[in-house]
Amino acid sequence: MKIKANGFIRTASMFLVFFLVSCAANLEIRKSRGEDFRNLGEGYMGQGDYTTALRELLKAEKLYSKDSRLQNDLGITYMAKGKPDIAINHFKKAIKIKPDYTSAKNNLGTAYLAQKNWDKAITCFKEITEDLLYATPHFPLSNLGLAYYNKKEYNLAEKYYQDALKIEPEFVIALHGLGRTYIAMGKFKGAVATLEKAVKNSFPFAPLYFDLANAYTLSREYKKALSAYRKVIELAPNSPIAIEAQKEIKKVRESSILN
Repeated sequence: MKIKANGFIRTASMFLVFFLVSCAANLEIRKSRGEDFRNLGEGYMGQGDYTTALRELLKAEKLYSKDSRLQNDLGITYMAKGKPDIAINHFKKAIKIKPDYTSAKNNLGTAYLAQKNWDKAITCFKEITEDLLYATPHFPLSNLGLAYYNKKEYNLAEKYYQDALKIEPEFVIALHGLGRTYIAMGKFKGAVATLEKAVKNSFPFAPLYFDLANAYTLSREYKKALSAYRKVIELAPNSPIAIEAQKEIKKVRESSILN
């Protein structure tokens, strides 16, 4: 009986080993195929084709979902498609799989910004700024500036934008945000100087010129304001911001100073 029992145990053990090896091999195959679909999806993301990218990334997720890079890609894709609520779930999954995934944390904070959930965004970005190995700390610092700007806590917004610019002095996003913050604080000359620097270092961007035009108007530099408003219309004809620029041009022209 002992011989039969031992034989049964050996057979069961061999079967278990074979089963585990087979499962491991199958998992590796699924992971490899999933990576192929993920890479294909990333290619479509690079082309700006987020619908096709999503299709390929979802195929990858069906094969192997515990891929932090894949979950981050899904989050980015859903953000591009205007679905920050779904994106948040995927960014959280990416961070759960890889707790030190700082880029995914920054993306999560950006998704909270899109939801206007300023406090949760601030929590994310502050955690990132503590990561001394993060290669682009000016991004979360600038995002902190944006969150505090929207909370109307302008002194803190100014601080974080300036911290971002200490790292990357020509970072246009921070320059633009700081210029808008200065307008809100009534520091119009500072706004003009900051936004002029942003325009100098940026590709032609209608909202940036619109804010510069507003700063010129508030600084009573009306001729420069008219020129900047016209630039907005040139860059984005027939758009809502161009319509606003046309209204501002009319206001400036009707002012007693220019008549």
